[in-house]
Amino acid sequence: MSQRGRWITGACVSTVAVGLLVTGGALAPPPRQAAGGDARTEVAVGAYLHYGSPGVDRMEELSHWLGGTELRAGHTYLPGDTWANIEGAPDSLHSWARWRKERADRLFVLNVPMQERNEAAVPDARVAELIRAGARGQNDHHFQRLAKRLVALGVPDTVIVLGWEMNGFNYTHRCRPDPENWKKYWRRIVGAMRTVKGQRFRFDFAPNRGGDAIAWTKCYPGDDVVDIIGMDSYDQPPGHSFAEQVTQPYGLQQQVDFAKAHRKRISYPEWGLFRNGDNPEYMRDMLGWIAEHRPLYHSITDYCPHGVWQCGENPRSAEVFHELLSSEPGDRWAFRARPGE
Repeated sequence: MSQRGRWITGACVSTVAVGLLVTGGALAPPPRQAAGGDARTEVAVGAYLHYGSPGVDRMEELSHWLGGTELRAGHTYLPGDTWANIEGAPDSLHSWARWRKERADRLFVLNVPMQERNEAAVPDARVAELIRAGARGQNDHHFQRLAKRLVALGVPDTVIVLGWEMNGFNYTHRCRPDPENWKKYWRRIVGAMRTVKGQRFRFDFAPNRGGDAIAWTKCYPGDDVVDIIGMDSYDQPPGHSFAEQVTQPYGLQQQVDFAKAHRKRISYPEWGLFRNGDNPEYMRDMLGWIAEHRPLYHSITDYCPHGVWQCGENPRSAEVFHELLSSEPGDRWAFRARPGE
């Protein structure tokens, strides 16, 4: 999903009051952290709330809204405008690192672009040139600097969502212009970051759901340089119904099957509402899918039109999200979406 206004979080946030309703339908237990649970199998719940330090503060607020549910996945992005930012220049990384180190069971999830000018509508021919240059090692030093910065901040176990949505049409780090060299470039980046002493990074390969510009399996760089098979999945075509989103080529079921065949955990770094507005059925189905398939983590994109807590446009979906993820099942207290800024 390209250019969703990620950097303008909260622009369409509004205040809305609704009562929590008990809705019908059978569903697997929600992916909630149980006391004394096994950290190897528990699902880390997260949300993208803001790319900078305000996102850290909002984690606690969202947890409170959910009746104390622990948000173990802190998720943000490095800006893809300049190499300096891709190297980890944003000051907000200090805030995220402090958040991560407060609890041993937390995950810090960081989306990392593979190219600068990542949302600048660079044409395919130029993208192919950039991919080949990266495959030759031209950018290794940028990623080594990022790795050193993360280790120095005390987050050497960061989950790196590298080159996300690579099977799409728009990002400069897209795969389609040269898939074979793109895979070599991914391998160069991972190799460069792994040379840094003290690192324990996990690399998350996270395409868009569906075929998009290229089948994401054609971009898979190899089991030795991928730790997690992720997927960004929003309520939009291809897949008008949730059942279609599961069964479509390169959809949710294929992700699960592919990960199992390659002995990898799965994740959902980005998911949420989109083309079908306030859709509580989708929200219930997606959370049910997550509960059934137990990803390492999932992170709803929580701003309009995708989200629930920071977006007053989706009150019915917010009810479902709260109902299934609250640490107080059956809680019927009235709540408000987070006010706009």
